[in-house]
Amino acid sequence: MIPFNRTCPYDIVMKDIYVPECPFCSAANVLVPLKTAELQEIRDGRKKLLVFPCCHHRITLVDADSDYLLASEKLPNRGQ
Repeated sequence: MIPFNRTCPYDIVMKDIYVPECPFCSAANVLVPLKTAELQEIRDGRKKLLVFPCCHHRITLVDADSDYLLASEKLPNRGQ
């Protein structure tokens, strides 16, 4: 089972990766410094440090699918 408290949804728009809302500062439509080619490397088991440009919080990505990025640690709950 996927631990949803460690996931962050993302969208790809013209080869740019956006997070609809930052899990830390709630900034909307954050362009993250991640390339679409890196998603396949993350799916294959390579860890990736992701620094959110809006608030400079860091998470380590351990997996990804077509909708979500999976972090190694629990992300803050937003909207609750």
